[in-house]
Order: sequence, then structure tokens, then C-alpha cells
Amino acid sequence: MAGTKRDEQGDVLTRTRADKPKRYKVLIHNDDYTTMEFVIHVLQSVFRHTLPSATRLMLAIHKTGLGIAGVYAREIAETRVEQTLALAREHGHPLQCTMEPE
Repeated sequence: MAGTKRDEQGDVLTRTRADKPKRYKVLIHNDDYTTMEFVIHVLQSVFRHTLPSATRLMLAIHKTGLGIAGVYAREIAETRVEQTLALAREHGHPLQCTMEPE
């Protein structure tokens, strides 16, 4: 039986549950140099936002200084951060992208 344990005497049957993996927020940081159009491009290409959603989020990032691009399992969040930073450097933008536990 998967997920089942017996104690040493074998007379008690207990079930164990795996904890849900921790999820991570991927954050986009505002700066004075990265264009709004590029931020929208990143939100659409890396994070799969629609144009209206990317535009709303870009404006929120611009106004507040920070925005959540998405929430993912750790490995996916790390990959999205790396993709964002690589794309920004490739296009000469200082865009910052980080992740933190939800």
C-alpha cells in the first residue's frame, strides 16, 4: 500500500501524507531604464500572460515598484527567473527578477 507504514509490532497501520511542495512567487522589479514594452514582452513570452493581463501587471509594477509575474513550484520559478534575466541582458535592459516563498 503506497503511503502506508506499520510500526515495529505490525499491529498499527498509519497513513503518511506528503506535504505539498512550497510554491514561489516570481517578482518583477521596476527600474527607470527598462521600457514598458519590454516588460510586457517578458510577461507574455516568459510568463504566458495575455496582452491585457501583461499590460495591467506592467502598469502595477510601474506604479508600485514590484509585481508578481506568477507563482510556481521552486524549479519552475527558478527557470522563469533565469529566462527573464537572460532575456533582459540579451536586450540590454537592467530588469530585475527575483523569487520568494509564497
